[in-house]
This record gives sequence, structure tokens and C-alpha cells, in this order.
Amino acid sequence: MRLLKTLPLPILLLAGALSASAPGVAAAEDVAAYGPELQGFEYPWPVSYFAFTSQGEAIRMAYMDVKPSAAPNGKTVVLFHGKNFCAATWEDTIAALREAGFRVIAVDQIGFCKSTKPAHYQFTFQQLAGNTHALLVSLGIEHAIVIGHSMGGMLGMRYALMYSNAVDQLVLVDPIGLEDWKEKGVPWQSVDAWHQTELKTTADSIRNYQRATYYAGTWDSKYERWVQMLAGLYRGPGRERVAWNAALVDDMAMTQPVFYEFERISVPVLLMIGDKDNTAVGKNLAPPDIRATLGNYPVLGKQAAARMPHALLVEFPDLGHAPQIQAPDRFHQALLEHLGSR
Repeated sequence: MRLLKTLPLPILLLAGALSASAPGVAAAEDVAAYGPELQGFEYPWPVSYFAFTSQGEAIRMAYMDVKPSAAPNGKTVVLFHGKNFCAATWEDTIAALREAGFRVIAVDQIGFCKSTKPAHYQFTFQQLAGNTHALLVSLGIEHAIVIGHSMGGMLGMRYALMYSNAVDQLVLVDPIGLEDWKEKGVPWQSVDAWHQTELKTTADSIRNYQRATYYAGTWDSKYERWVQMLAGLYRGPGRERVAWNAALVDDMAMTQPVFYEFERISVPVLLMIGDKDNTAVGKNLAPPDIRATLGNYPVLGKQAAARMPHALLVEFPDLGHAPQIQAPDRFHQALLEHLGSR
């Protein structure tokens, strides 16, 4: 395995029309199309690549290794992004952490953002955790604080179960997987069906979903950058591969629950929940009576914290699925207050 550094590739631009898709928001549809590894979208800090072979494919994992801007405290934080976000989405959190003296590693998982989109890959949370652990070993990082948001929270739990000796603390920010959607009645669908759904992704569909779920029905112009980041991948020349990888990830989240293993998470856990969150994978596939029971985060957060041996629950009553973006000052104040606490 080896580390590589690359320079950003040129942006691919497409002319397009403007569409107003949220109240008071003029969104730029079909403006920028990014390459299959998000070529053309600039990250806030330099991007490095960890090259290795996995499942017979030569792949590379993108990451930012950001040094502290204040006096170093000797601690490293590793950030796991959600399914609809990238390492760059942690921009405000990285800035807050480095100002507090932390070294920060923000990873793009395989299949996402600036990392390789394999043609044939068995996506498992164990595989993604193993990839990340190999990266950290290559950097000489023996233990770290792991912070995971959304799907990254589900991955963070699996990582802590696999590598408990390497995790000082696990921070879960509105993690998915606090319930077993299949057991509750969400019907199975094939990867092919997930793929067809992913191919329909547009800036409008991303924005509408995020407004309703990530930001508790509100919208701010600062969110648009992350909408266009994701939409640009689906507009670009790699959209088929992007959608296929996303479909495999959808299937992974649905079929590989960590819900039944909360009691085995031995590391200290900080569970940070926006109570207006209502995320549930496959919710739209469920019958209306079942759909109404899914994604009840005020209840799910309390239940999860009660089952984890060393958990502390912090709730934001008025925030949605992405409190670190919706209210960064409040979120980071709470995060820094509790980092290192049990």
C-alpha cells in the first residue's frame, strides 16, 4: 500500500438553466458536472490518496489530513461522512477541531466523492472499516476519536466494534441504523431497483429531501454548495458508475444492521441527535402506517443511549439530521465540551 498526492483535475462545465426549487432559493441546475472522482470540485484543504488493492481492484481512497492551527493537543479525530455528503462537508467541523488543537483526518469512503467508484465491489461496513483502518495504520495513527454522521455513524459503530482498542471515543451524529428498517416492515428491493432510483437523482430531489430531513424544513443558501457537489456527480460522465455504487451502498445499509450489537460497543460514546430528524432508509417503500413509525429520532436516540454501556446523549430539539451544518456554532460548542468525556 502507498500514499499518493494529486492535484485537482479541471472542472467540467455544462450550460444550463436556473430553476427555483425551494422557497426563496434560485438553484443553478445543470451548471457544473464533475468527474467520477469529483474532479473539478475543490476541497477546503489539500487532498491526498491512499492507494491499495481490494477485492482484486486497484483503488484509491481520498482524504484530507489537516494539522492543528492552535497548540497541538496530541489527539487525532477521524471523520466519517454520510451517504449524501463527502469529506468536504465537514469543513466547519474540521476548522473548529483544528482550532482546538486536534489533527483531523477526513476520509472519502470507497464509492464516494473523490475516491474510486469500483465496477465490481462487495460493499460491507466491515470492508469500509478495514479500508479506513489500513489508511490510519499507514499514517502511523494507532488510536483516534471517531466521529460519524448519518451512514458514517453506522460505519463508526462497526469500526468501534472491530477496532475498539484503536478508538478513544466514538461520536455519533444523527447516525442511521438506530432501528432495523427491515424488521419494522420496509420491503426488500433489489440493487437494480435501487440503481434505477439513484439514476433519477437531481439537484431538485437532493434539495427537497435535505430541506425536509437534514434541516427540519428550513433552507439557507449555504446548503446549496453541498447540493451542487452531489448533483454534479450525477450530471457528470461517471453518473452510471456513481449511481451503481450508491445503489450498492443503499443495499448495504438495508441488509447489514448494527442495531443488535449496541451492547457490545465498549468505547465511550457521545450520541448527538437533532430531534427534528426523521431519516429512515427505504421509508418511501413502506406502507403508510409503517412509514409513520420510522425515523423517530427523539425516541431512537434515547433507546440507543440506554443500550450502549458508556453513552452520553446530547439532543438539539429544533435541529434536523445535520446539526453540524444547520447550527455549527451550537453543535461545535457541545462537541468540544464533551470530547474526551465518558
